[in-house]
Amino acid sequence: MEVKTIEWLDGKVRWLNTLMLPHEEVYEETTHFERVAIAIERLEIRGAPAIGVAAAFGVALAASNYRGSNVDDFKSFLLNVVSRFSRTRPTAVNLFWALDRVKSLIVNHVGSVDELKDRLVKEAIKIYEEDIEVNKRIGVNGLKYIDDGDVILTHCNAGALATAGYGTALGVIRAAWHSGKRIEVIATETRPILQGARLTVWELRKEGIPVKLITDNMVGYVMSRGLVSKVIVGADRVLLSGHVINKIGTYTVAVLAFRHSIPFLVAAPKSTIDLRTKVDEVVIEERNPDEVRYVLGKTLITLPDVEVINPSFDITPPELVSAVITEDMVVERPVDINLPKALNMSLR
Repeated sequence: MEVKTIEWLDGKVRWLNTLMLPHEEVYEETTHFERVAIAIERLEIRGAPAIGVAAAFGVALAASNYRGSNVDDFKSFLLNVVSRFSRTRPTAVNLFWALDRVKSLIVNHVGSVDELKDRLVKEAIKIYEEDIEVNKRIGVNGLKYIDDGDVILTHCNAGALATAGYGTALGVIRAAWHSGKRIEVIATETRPILQGARLTVWELRKEGIPVKLITDNMVGYVMSRGLVSKVIVGADRVLLSGHVINKIGTYTVAVLAFRHSIPFLVAAPKSTIDLRTKVDEVVIEERNPDEVRYVLGKTLITLPDVEVINPSFDITPPELVSAVITEDMVVERPVDINLPKALNMSLR
């Protein structure tokens, strides 16, 4: 898309505030890392790859605006900044992958304050540029799963707005569309933040890709009527065991796809693969209950004091996943066996 989700501009970070879409295209910019951290927490910047890029940019901002000259003090300051970003969202593994990259530079740096500043800015921009290239390669690798005439259901938003650009699940859809395949998309609304209704529909309409919107509880209906031929989603974390952690509701979609023999595809960069965490160790982010009590923080739809369960993600077991599509490999069912093989690792 022409719209840039997030970018580094002359010592500032600029991003499209996704909370304002689809009604307004509002860009925010700052020179302070704390504002970037808050943007991640508020979901102004959201989507696993975009969060990782934003965190790297945030650390680069903190470095650029540091005024001291003692390298050890500078490193200590930066490690505190890294810690701040690590607390913004607990589930998306790309956040920690990006932070580990900049943290390694900080810890291992030998040289002046200015040299470390320069290295951190260059590393953040490199993470940004890599993400766009990776997404395009995911799109190419996913092309073989999309047939002419497919109707593809997607859940949440795994497009340009969730990444540095282009997208993961929507990257595959984009690649198919631009290759000339006649496809249509069904987007779920994705309660409670409505990423599908607000963001996915906006992205696809902007590119002229045919899209229809459904509520989350219509997934079984459209599948039972034969209106869906493929499902493709992104991921915030993929475990070595093949479990897929993605936006709440993904598990439901996967169960229904399995019941109706519809391929369930996951598109994600290799940076999303978590090689260490076991499924029972995954921290599922529990968000503000008012996200459920209200629609987009404005209209109260229930009793104001009702107790709420509001997990941001759920876990889809590997037996429901037809394939995981990354930038340099595609792992097909059985994912729990083939993913460790593809990575030359074993489950312990």
